[in-house]
Formats: sequence, C-alpha cells, structure tokens
Amino acid sequence: MASENNLVIVESPAKAKTLKKFLGKTYKIEATMGHVRDLPKSELGIDVENDFEPKYITIRGKGEVLAKLRREVKSAKQIYLATDPDREGEAISWHLLYALKLDEDDKRVHRVTFNEITKTAVKKSVKEARQIDMDLVNAQQARRILDRIVGYKISPLLWAKVKKGLSAGRVQSVALKLICDRQTEIDEFIPNEYWSIQADLKTPEGKKLKAKLTGKNGKSIEIKNKEEADAISADLNKNDYVVKDVKKGSRVRNPVPPFTTSTMQQEASKQLNFSSQKTMSVAQQLYEGVNIKGEGTVGLVTYIRTDSVRVADEAYIQTRDFIRDEYGEQYVGERREYKVRAGAQDAHEAIRPSSVLRKPSLVKDSLTNDQFKLYKLIWGRFVASQMPNAVYDTLSIKIANGDYNFSASGSRIKFDGYLLVYKKNAEKAGEKVVEEEIPECSEGSVLKPVKLIPEQHFTQPPARYTEALFIKTLEENGVGRPSTYAPTIGIITARNYVTKENKLFYPTELGIVVNEILKNNFGDIVNVDFTAEMERQLDEVEEGKHEWKQILRDFYPHFKELLDAAMINQSDVTVKEEETDEICEVCGRNMVIKFGRYGKFLACPGFPECRNTKPYYEDAKVKCPKCGGRVLIKKSKKGRIFYGCENNPDCDFISWNKPTGGLCPECGSPLVEKGGKNKKIVCSGSGCEYKKDVEVSEES
Repeated sequence: MASENNLVIVESPAKAKTLKKFLGKTYKIEATMGHVRDLPKSELGIDVENDFEPKYITIRGKGEVLAKLRREVKSAKQIYLATDPDREGEAISWHLLYALKLDEDDKRVHRVTFNEITKTAVKKSVKEARQIDMDLVNAQQARRILDRIVGYKISPLLWAKVKKGLSAGRVQSVALKLICDRQTEIDEFIPNEYWSIQADLKTPEGKKLKAKLTGKNGKSIEIKNKEEADAISADLNKNDYVVKDVKKGSRVRNPVPPFTTSTMQQEASKQLNFSSQKTMSVAQQLYEGVNIKGEGTVGLVTYIRTDSVRVADEAYIQTRDFIRDEYGEQYVGERREYKVRAGAQDAHEAIRPSSVLRKPSLVKDSLTNDQFKLYKLIWGRFVASQMPNAVYDTLSIKIANGDYNFSASGSRIKFDGYLLVYKKNAEKAGEKVVEEEIPECSEGSVLKPVKLIPEQHFTQPPARYTEALFIKTLEENGVGRPSTYAPTIGIITARNYVTKENKLFYPTELGIVVNEILKNNFGDIVNVDFTAEMERQLDEVEEGKHEWKQILRDFYPHFKELLDAAMINQSDVTVKEEETDEICEVCGRNMVIKFGRYGKFLACPGFPECRNTKPYYEDAKVKCPKCGGRVLIKKSKKGRIFYGCENNPDCDFISWNKPTGGLCPECGSPLVEKGGKNKKIVCSGSGCEYKKDVEVSEES
C-alpha cells in the first residue's frame, strides 16, 4: 500500500472529502476549519506607532488542529496549501506557513487553487502549483487592518456616547447610511397627483382592444387632476376612435449573463426568498462537494465569490454540445462574451455548474431542498446564457380621437430561444416575459368605444431596499466586495441598526442615532465615494500596483483627528428602548425589547435590581381560534416558523401555517393561510377540503 507522503491542507472537511476522491492514496487531506491566526479580540492588535505592524495570534481552539498539522508536516514529502482562490484564502495559506513554522523558501511548500473542484481542475492545479501570492495576502491584510482600526476606534465612542455593545465599521457604516438616507428620502417625499386615461375599444370584428391616451396634437399631455381628466373624457366622447397607423415588427430579448456573486444573491432573494447569508452558505456546500448517487462526492458549481462573467472555453464547448443534443440545433447560438462590469475582478469565472451534464433533475435525490433550488437556479441561468435570443413579433397601433392620440401595443413570442430554459425563472423574478397580445386592425378603421377609464395616480417615493436591491446598490456604488455583502447585511441587522419587515429594510431608531453620530463626526470617511475609492486602492494592492501600508499611512492621521474631535464634541445620546405590554412577573414593570446575540428578547427595565428576562415573540396580529388569546410567531429548533397561542400550555393551539382567526364554515376547524403569491385560505381539519382565495398586498 502506498504511503500518504503528500499533504494537502484545506479549510473545510467537506472540501477535504471531495479532494480525497480525486487525489488518491498518496495524498493525505487535512482541514484547518477556517482561519488559524488573526488579530486578538481583546485589543486593537495593531502597532500604529510602528508602521501599523499587526500582532497576529493563534485563534483560540486551534491548538489541537495545528499540533496535528505540525506532525503531518514533518513527514510530508510535498505540502500543498489548497485554501480558497481569493484574498481570504491566500491569507489563510500565508498564516499557515507561520503557524506551522514552515520556511517561505521551503521547496516542499506549494500553493494550489482551483476554480472548480473536479478531477481535471484539481490535478491540473497540483501540476501548476505556485508560491503564495503576497499581493493577494497584502490586500487582505490592508482590508483587515483598516476594518479593525475603524471598528475598534469608533465603537468605544458609541459606547461612551450612546450605550455599550454598539459597533461601527468601514463598510457596515456606509451600508447603514444608505438605508438611513433612503428613509430620509421617503420621509421628505411629497407626492404629486396625476391621471391616466385608458379606452376599452372593440374592432369592427368585435375583438377587444385597450388603448392608452399618450398626447394631444402629437405632443405629450399631462393630466394633473380630476377636473382635467373629466374635461378630456367629455371631449373624447364627442369623436370617433380612428386607426391612423399600424406597424408590425419584431424585437429580440437577450439572455442575461451567468451569475456573479452579487447577481446570484439578488436572484436567490427574489426567486427563492433566500437571505444573502443563506445563499452563500448553500452555494459553499455546492462548491466544496456533495455526495451524488453513483458518483461520490463532487463539487457541483465553480467558485462562488466572483464578479466576473467570463466562461472557460471547455465549459462553453460542453454547454454548446449539451444544448444541441438536449434541445436541438436551433437553440445553439453563437458564443456570447458578456461585458464585465467596470471595476470587476476577473480572476475567476462566472458561477456555473462544474458539468452542465448534471441536470438538476438527475441530482435532485442527492441534494437537500435548498441545495436543489439553488443548483437549479445556477444551472438554468448558465445554460440560458449560452442560448440564442428570444424573438417576438410586435404590433403597434396609433389611434386618433379628434386632437387626442392613443396607442396600443403588444407582442407574442415567435421563437422562445433561451426562455425555453429560463422563462419561469424570469417570471419569478418579476420580469414581464410576454406582453399582452392585441388584435390586428387596418388603417382607417373605426373602433367602437366600450368604456373610458380615467385613473388617479400619485408619484411614488423611492422604493425601500429589498435584500436584492440593496446588494445591487452596494455593488453599483463599489461598497464592499462579493464576499462582504452577506456579512455586512448580517451585522447591521444583528446590531439592530436595521430591521426587515415584509422583505423590506427599515432603519431602527438606534440605527438612525448611530448613523447621525457617524455622519456628523466622520462624514468624509463613512461615505460611498470614500469607501469605493478605498476598494479601488485595495484592488491595486492585489494587482501589485500599490504598497499596502501606504493606504494605512494615508488614512490614519486624518481619521485620528476626527476621532479625537468626536470624543470632545459629540454629546451623549439616549435611545429609548421599546416598551411592551408584557408585565414583569417579578416586579410589575412593563418589559422592554432588547437585542442579544440571538436576536430580540424581553428584559425588565429595572436591571440590575431586577434581572428578569424571557423570550420575545412577534405578534401574528390574529386571535387564537381556540381561546381568543394572541397568536405568536415562534421558531422551532431548526429555525422553521410556526404559530402558537400565548396561553400555552393552557391552550394547545399550534400551526405551521398562519391562522386567520376564523373557523371553517363546514367543519368548525381553524382556518389557515397557505401558498405564496396566490394565497388561499384552507381548513386545517383532517379530511376537510374547504378553501377560498385571499387577496395579497403588494408588499407581502
């Protein structure tokens, strides 16, 4: 039996298991379980007086892991550091050198990276092993130290002026500012009234046609109020609707590029209702390897932290042949080269399946529900990106009523192209894939009026951020990098700076207070432009164009001045905690909502005299169908939401679906809501089939 004289070190056991399958018996694979060295938590850990020299220490709990690795290193013939192919992964490998007491010039030590964990990619990477890229390491060090300085220096200011436990951060504070600025725009928005007019018409053949008023005498028209709308409606009733122009044409709809980290998070949020953190967690599982029936452990997707839309030649060729075999020659388009966003890093490919031959249906039984949903999304997006355009036949009709101009337009799909694979996904994401078809008319024909519909509208304030829109905004403004979007959102939510209601972000009172302090004292640092410029400089460090410590030398003096001034000039601020109707059974005070490591909880405001606390549950705003008490929203140990009565255990009402508070008219069992956009009210009683539709608001 061959001895294991080659040591491969990765971050996770899942990746280790996948690599073991490809590398064979002469390779031993060990996992570090993440970082092994970092800055200490108990202090700044940066010697600002000694050119910002970091003081790295071994992370608590990693002693046994490192001891085992040091034993393996001694007997290893070759050592391969196979951490992730990005700044963070490069830094982990560099820290391993020091933690394992290896010499940088040790000929046994090699750095290997792979964009996908497949047999071909892994073996090729081992053959093309390189040294550690210090430009990548230094870019990570610069980011880590910048973030540490901002966080560890501003947070004590917030503790002193507001309350303990708060935090600030170079990127998180800009993210908070974006949400607070949007709230200000919404609060200050003044809606303006305007009206539209639609005419429901019939062709001479009796077919229905809807036309919109577009102007008067060839110029656009603005209807400001009901009086103007009524006056125009009266004019329209005096004349015939005559078809003046009919145009037939065609248009194409282009497929979207394959996923980047940002677009994957956005689409998973819109289509799957995944948080960015959940998306990245599930995607990491797909990248590191999943046990597929008949194959063993394989990495299903390429590296998941990327802002490139590039596709490797081999992947394109495989996909082209797959499309031809699966869907036919007409669905094979010319190779698409998608435009890379300005400032994007092109080190890795777009996110794609490691083999397009693994159709989602073929691996479904080997995946968890979440893994399957995300893999199907990634697979469909990638295959569609290499298919031809969808082609539409279009029809546009211009209609005159006296001096007034109306128009009607519609389309129908002539050739579905990429929509053959991605139509349902596009519709789930809210895209209008097919317009309403309209009947054909001939020029000069007179249309019969059926109904005139004047409608009042008001201009709308800027939309609140959904998670998808917020990630898109961060990316467009150059705030953070693909790997930072999910943790940034997680931090500002966990700190209770923002809250999410009906999938929309709202700043809390605490968040607004913290934002004001940061904006007033560090306005030229905690802003979008400064943060984007800092990201650009960090990218230049990665490219070897910028000395990493020079970023810190340029940043710190001005930051220190602002910090010292803030400690003197910023007055104390009190944030009132939200009081509830829940009475403390120990001392009788109204309990308040506090935020801890695991989210909200109820606490007595009499602390430290009274230390009573209890779990906090959101009110489902519906009465218990059994006893009339409040129904509370709770979570199981696995994080699944369920509904239970506040009077538990005296009342045993419990439901996985939201109760309506009503009882079934047929059997008397509690009625509950089921479904997503097309919600229905159904009976929870066993064997009862009663159900009815329910209207769903825009934001629910």
